[in-house]
Amino acid sequence: MKSFTTLFAAVAALISLAAVNPAAAHDHTIMIDAPFARASASPMAKAGGAFMTITNNGDMDDVLIDARGDAAARIELHTHVMKDGAMTMMRVEDGIPVPAGETVMLQPGGYHVMFMGLKAPLVEGETVHITLVFDKAGEIAVDIPVLDVGAMGGGKGQQKHQMNMSN
Repeated sequence: MKSFTTLFAAVAALISLAAVNPAAAHDHTIMIDAPFARASASPMAKAGGAFMTITNNGDMDDVLIDARGDAAARIELHTHVMKDGAMTMMRVEDGIPVPAGETVMLQPGGYHVMFMGLKAPLVEGETVHITLVFDKAGEIAVDIPVLDVGAMGGGKGQQKHQMNMSN
């Protein structure tokens, strides 16, 4: 009888969790397009940036909350803002919103992935591997081609990621 009561309590707990998380069965699609990083200007460079287009083809807003990888001591989400008449780069603490049905550009002068404490220079023709972390879509692995130091876009290829939301 005691095991039946324990089983009943466990089933009831699972049912209540399912009711709290109605988005779990909803399909959510994030697409990463044209990723690129700029080659390091010198072999001594300790910072670099990565850029891309992020499209949310789902019907629920999402947020890019983190970026991870081994290319640098720290990888952060950054943007540029005007402060006291000068353009200043700053960390995006609350993530980068990616509204449902919209595209967000990570581009020079705007939102971007910042590599701080590069372990090696970013070399044109090589690839940097990172993982983007979204609030709802979860983790998405991205291979980022390194382009010329002055590149403004045009990363080669397209990466698509579809995921059933679990949050």
